[in-house]
Amino acid sequence: MAGYPSNSVQVCARCGTRWPVQGAPAQWCPRCHGVLLSPVTRNTPPQQRNFRWVARRPAGPPAARRRATGPGQTPRYSEIPRWGLADQTARATAGKDALVDFGKRAPRLLVVTAVFFGLSAIAECLRYGVLLYNRTWLVPPLVLALSDAFVLLVAIVALLAALAAAIACSGWLISVRARIFAAQGHRDPRRRRTVVLGCVVPVLNLVAPGIFLNEIAATATVRQRRLIRWWWLAWVFNAALVVAALSWRSVDSLQAKANGVLFTAFTDIVAAGVAVLTLLLIKDFEGENLLGHKRMPKRWVIATGPVTPVIEPIRPAKQETGVAAVEAPRDGAESAQQDPQQEVMAR
Repeated sequence: MAGYPSNSVQVCARCGTRWPVQGAPAQWCPRCHGVLLSPVTRNTPPQQRNFRWVARRPAGPPAARRRATGPGQTPRYSEIPRWGLADQTARATAGKDALVDFGKRAPRLLVVTAVFFGLSAIAECLRYGVLLYNRTWLVPPLVLALSDAFVLLVAIVALLAALAAAIACSGWLISVRARIFAAQGHRDPRRRRTVVLGCVVPVLNLVAPGIFLNEIAATATVRQRRLIRWWWLAWVFNAALVVAALSWRSVDSLQAKANGVLFTAFTDIVAAGVAVLTLLLIKDFEGENLLGHKRMPKRWVIATGPVTPVIEPIRPAKQETGVAAVEAPRDGAESAQQDPQQEVMAR
């Protein structure tokens, strides 16, 4: 057995007394019979020691515990303690991010956008009904003015809600990208300005959001990757319908303008569907369903054998020589009487 230096000591794990090593290391403390730790020297670095320092009161060992006589005053410090272990606290953030905070409102803004696009589709259908009525009878000027005002007002509010939802979705996309890349130990390679401009600027927002979502799809589930593809396809299809509806309004034919009203209503319905699909995509990344409830994961269990019925199936009685015979019970009891009258009396 190798010898130990003369300044080697063993610390008791219970009372903290240090005992010098004399020959072979001891196992139990002579004072309190606690476990003695392995020998260390005074020059051993703190990282290699097998014990830790315990802070005690400067006045000496603590007094013996007294039995509690009743609830007293709540213990508190008269000043901030100057002893103890250093507690590494998290660094305070530089400040609130207005764009990320606004991104938390994306679900509500998407619901508002879907509602107003639905109202816009209803307004276009009412206008088409006025046009059909005008083919036979004259429409009062007040009804026509109210129809035009309703269509214009709802369309403007729907466009403003869509713009606010796009800005909020860009803030949500910044936060979710930062969260996913931080979980991998990296930083988001895209600048905030690039993400915002890619989600807001027309024509550019047909390609950029899909690219930003596909960059975080590597850690996404199969369902989320499928939702990203369907959302991107619906988003581009909606943009194509908007361009077609605007070009349709430039035709001079009355019938073509009437058909353009129906086509605009169809475009508004698709826009409302895209808003709902965007809301579903956001909720899925947050682990929720469309109603905001937490999504429960599916758990699959490996089948170990064929299914065994718990309840024995009912079998029909045996037929013998035209008379129904009662099957004997399984527990070995005697069979019932064959006389129907005696059987009824027994029941």
